[in-house]
Amino acid sequence: MPPKYKPDTAGFEKLKKDLSAGKPGQLYIFHGEETYLRDYYLGRLRELVLTGGLGEFNRHDLGGKDMSPHALEEAVDCLPMMAERTLVLVTDFDLFKAGEKDREAYIRILSGLPDYCCLVFLYDLIEYKPDARTKLAQVVKAHGTAVNFVRQGQRELMDWVRRHFKAQGKEIDTRLCEELIFLCGDLMNNLQQEIGKIAAYAKGSSITRADIEAVAAPRLSAVVFRIADAIGEKNYDKAASVLGELYQMQKSPYEILSALGKQMRQLYSARLALEHRKGAAYVAQLWGMRYPADRLMASARRFSLSWCRRAVTRCAQTDLAMKSTGQDPRELLTTLLLELANAG
Repeated sequence: MPPKYKPDTAGFEKLKKDLSAGKPGQLYIFHGEETYLRDYYLGRLRELVLTGGLGEFNRHDLGGKDMSPHALEEAVDCLPMMAERTLVLVTDFDLFKAGEKDREAYIRILSGLPDYCCLVFLYDLIEYKPDARTKLAQVVKAHGTAVNFVRQGQRELMDWVRRHFKAQGKEIDTRLCEELIFLCGDLMNNLQQEIGKIAAYAKGSSITRADIEAVAAPRLSAVVFRIADAIGEKNYDKAASVLGELYQMQKSPYEILSALGKQMRQLYSARLALEHRKGAAYVAQLWGMRYPADRLMASARRFSLSWCRRAVTRCAQTDLAMKSTGQDPRELLTTLLLELANAG
């Protein structure tokens, strides 16, 4: 059984409690994939800290390129104007890559933040990788809260999708809600845009599959999944038609083959799981996936274990041929699909 990975949400819960109590802390580290939630809670933090008519005068922004111990200390030491607190926002600066001398200075500053200051390190374009062995990490843990904005679970995300449709006067059932998340991904920023498009397009009060298919922009992996289904039906024409859609989406043969190769590897692992009487939960943990796991298991039942193994091998061989032989990548991809569909 693959190990269960549960992201650390303690910091997120602590942030919510701080904001609900109206008492933001002095130091936060904001990071994680779910930028919609990150921006939402950063907005709430601003509202609580930057009070009064001169609230924005008490906000100090530092970019990663402008960051230094001196610049941070100056921002932290600025007293609030006609308010109780200041907000210092540092964007895309990796604390743990600073030189030894600077790290010592940051340790001193973070250990002695004044009560009126709320300091936020925002990791947007760079990844937050703390080194737990360092004194700096211990200081951050002792004096601040690292908030990991992770992708939401299925139940929370589906409730969120329904609320956003309802705010626009529309209803969506559970089945179509799952379909939308599978098609467009589980990141809220992208889903919010798709919900807005679908709600504006839909004529009735209830969202239909036709509404979603008409305007939603599918992820590459969702479209490639349709190719695998067509291969399972031994329907080369359908697979070729979906391939044409991908070319219309300006996807290169290299991108498509990469996604198809991953899909075949997932099918192979799902087929192996079926052979050993393991379910969708096992495969979902193995790949770190959520929503397509049941679909993947259903698709894997159409293929034999030997076919899945062969498909993985042929995808790898085609990838090598694309990169080394000088043959037309589109022709190689078309030949691969024809071979897989005939053998499926």
